[in-house]
This record gives sequence, structure tokens and C-alpha cells, in this order.
Amino acid sequence: MLSRIAESLYWIGRYLERAEDTARLLDVQLHLAVEDPVVDELAAGRLLLGVMGVEPTGPVTDASIMQLLCHDPQSPSSIVAAITGARESARRSRETVSTDMWEGINTTWYAVQQGELARVRPATAFRWVRERCAIITATADGTMSHDQGWSFLVLGRSVERIDMTARLVAAAAASSSPTSWSTALRACGAHHAFVRSHHDQDSHREAAEFLLLDRPFPRSIVHTLDTAIEALESLEPPERRAATENEATRLLGRARAELEYRMSGDILMDLPERMSDLQATCGLANVAISHRFFEGAVAAEWHGGAL
Repeated sequence: MLSRIAESLYWIGRYLERAEDTARLLDVQLHLAVEDPVVDELAAGRLLLGVMGVEPTGPVTDASIMQLLCHDPQSPSSIVAAITGARESARRSRETVSTDMWEGINTTWYAVQQGELARVRPATAFRWVRERCAIITATADGTMSHDQGWSFLVLGRSVERIDMTARLVAAAAASSSPTSWSTALRACGAHHAFVRSHHDQDSHREAAEFLLLDRPFPRSIVHTLDTAIEALESLEPPERRAATENEATRLLGRARAELEYRMSGDILMDLPERMSDLQATCGLANVAISHRFFEGAVAAEWHGGAL
């Protein structure tokens, strides 16, 4: 596969996941402000921007948060920038992306350009973004051959999901709010699955274990690490699969082992620092993936920024 196309598919996966996860975060933030009258909205807003790695240039208000994380096309962390990046990446790999998937991405991009997100209430806008990303992902699943191109798409989505979930877990572990872990579960779409599997066990340790280690849940970090490693292994020639020559596979495999083999009672120990290390691992894995698969590709001008 051409490096240019492989890189574009990888970034489609990352951008779509970024848009969906950002919408989830903003939706939970909105519901907290409505449901909890004693919540410090200013502190919560600063924490949210910190989770996303965004430095505010002025006062932190609801309007500035929405601008930075939703509407600003120049902010790398915004939903609009992520959708624009996904559309540009799909345009560059048009010969590989299925027609139905291209139409899904392009239709979403046109709606955003025409002000769809600004016209409706924030809660409706966030739900629309989640639904559109889910539709595009499902369309790709059902209309693309599950070959190398598919593996790059899944790999990009998985790396982004690991990074975003690590940010959420770090924020929950660092927060003193009694609802911090419930917020993290809801932001990951994990609250219902957690309640079903744990019943009345609702401790911080149980919530952290679920988001980190629950293999059946598709957004847990271990499950997503498994998916990323499987995608990387499928991209290697058969004669190389017996030996781990891929630096990205080594990095992600080491991160998985460090999570899996930690004592259960130590799950909360130094969690913000460990999640920061996992984010750094995702950055290093991204660089390793680029060197391994994308060298020689035509330089891409990513709209909306990239890691």
C-alpha cells in the first residue's frame, strides 16, 4: 500500500475518534453543570481544558470552552478541526475509502461548515457528533475490505482512544470530586456496562480497574491496546511476525504488560503519573508508526492539527 494512503487512513481513524471523544467529554461536562448545583464550573472547565492539553488565552468561560473544544477550526483539539482533518485525509485516500464512507464523512463535514453545530443546543450538537462518528465507523466496517487499509484505520482509532482514555483516567485520579470516576465512566460511555458488571460495587478502585483492565469492554485501555497490537501485527509480513521488530508493537506491548501485571491493590497508586507515561508512549508509538510505515509519503498538511 502507498505510504500516502496508509497515512491518510491512519489519520482518518484518529480524527474521527478525537471528534467523538471530545463530544463525549463536553456532553458530560454539560450534564454535570446542570445536575450538580454545587459543582465549581470554573474549576471543572479548567480541568477539562487541562485534560485536552489546551492552554486558554483568556478567561475560562462556557463560551470560551465551547469555542476551543468545539467550534474553532484553528484549535487542534476542537471537534470542527477533527472533522475537517478526517475529511481532508479521506480526500487524499479517495481511491481506498469506500464510496459510502466518503459520503458519510463528506456529508458530516458539509453540515459542520454550514453551521450545524452552532445552530442547535450544545447537548443536541454533541449527540449529533457522536452519532455521525458511529455511523461513519460502522459504514467503514461494513463497506471496506478488512485488509491493510482497514488495519491502518483501526490502528489510528486505537492509538487515539488509548490517549484520550488515559487523559480521562488521569483527570479522575487527580480530582478530589466524589463524582470524578462516575464522570470518567460516563465520558467513556462505560457507565451502563460498569453498573451491569459490578452491581453495587462502586468504589474508585473498581471504576479504575474497569476503565483500565476490563477486556470485554471495547473502550478499556487494555482492550484497545490489544486491538492496536493486533492491527500492527497484521501489517507485518508473515516471515516477520514471529519476532517483534516493530518499535510501536514493543512500546504498546510493554504498556499493556505494565497495566496487566500490577497488583490489584496498587491500581490507584501513582495513577496520574502512569497515565501521563501512557500518553507519552502513545506519542512515541505514533512516531514509530510514522517511521515504519509512512516514510516516503508526500508531506501532509493536516487541517486541524496533529500530534
